[in-house]
Amino acid sequence: MSDGSSARWVDLERISKGRYRVRNKHGDTLVVGEGGDGTFTPVELLLTAMAACSAIDVDYIVGKRAEPASFRLRSEGTKVRDDGGNHLTDMVITFDAHFESTDAGKDAQDVFPRAVAQSHDRLCTVVRTVILGGDVKSTVGRVEAP
Repeated sequence: MSDGSSARWVDLERISKGRYRVRNKHGDTLVVGEGGDGTFTPVELLLTAMAACSAIDVDYIVGKRAEPASFRLRSEGTKVRDDGGNHLTDMVITFDAHFESTDAGKDAQDVFPRAVAQSHDRLCTVVRTVILGGDVKSTVGRVEAP
């Protein structure tokens, strides 16, 4: 994969069994694990990525009219194990927002459903990739013995 402006990547390094440090190209880090120990699980990160991507889209569109007094999302799905292997089904991102009782707040409230639809149908790279089912390849780079 090239390191061009459209390339996205993260590096993951094992800290201990079931705990990993993830670093992006900017040097930002987070710790991922099995959950319940101060870490998010990979599935939780997928749900987070969908919600955050959508939230950013909607925030930029609606924020041109008014800042929300509150803006929360819930991203959820059901983990199943079937003939297709482990995966999520019934994924839903629920948006809740409140705007001040002003003309600008009313404008933002009116455009909110359209902004959510635009994010889902066209803008959010993460949600669009999940919906379209982008290819993922797993390769072995380097494995060394002492």
